[in-house]
Amino acid sequence: MNKLLLVEDDENLGTSLKKFLEREGFVVSHAQNLSDARKILSENVNLIILDWMLPDGQGIDFLREIRNDDIEVPIIMLTARNELIDKVLGLETGANDYVTKPFEPRELVARLRVQLREKKTSSKIQKINAKDLLIDLETREVTYQDEKIVLTKMEFDLLALLASSPGRAYSRDELLNKVWGFENYPSTRTVDTHILQLRQKFTDDMFETVRSVGYRFNKQYS
Repeated sequence: MNKLLLVEDDENLGTSLKKFLEREGFVVSHAQNLSDARKILSENVNLIILDWMLPDGQGIDFLREIRNDDIEVPIIMLTARNELIDKVLGLETGANDYVTKPFEPRELVARLRVQLREKKTSSKIQKINAKDLLIDLETREVTYQDEKIVLTKMEFDLLALLASSPGRAYSRDELLNKVWGFENYPSTRTVDTHILQLRQKFTDDMFETVRSVGYRFNKQYS
């Protein structure tokens, strides 16, 4: 049974959401501040639902702290901050998804189940070997032609997705949803930008443009 850590300082919202999630079959620990959240995190949770503004700090700093410690637990930001810059910051810092308040509890449940399912699937595959490219999904380290390549979280996730299915064409919208974690991202240009960055760090023809569709990982490198 999956154990969730809900970090939410609003007692009424936290209590009602905890009950709802428990009715959906989850084990839920509710923390109203970062101090308590850190203690619960040490108990090995499967997913974190994280508010941004908390009494003793900001959720985004807790998120950064978790990722800096190489803890790969899925994290869904649940916050009233709905500006684009906040969403981008949350996702670039390491959140797997971003849900704004007010929200529909059933949608949140659907999103966290997606994250848990993807985490379970990805845990079965530890490494992706593609010619001169080695992607370690557990340590999130990438080696190309015997040199370590430093990538941002989004660059790594995009590379891993494409390299896991060489020759498979992904639309820009599909890449946004799978890598950035939520639908209706403001612009598909962000995919083009990240593909450009990957081409600069590896080689141009490793990532093929599929006209009027999106991108695919070149089979020649598989």
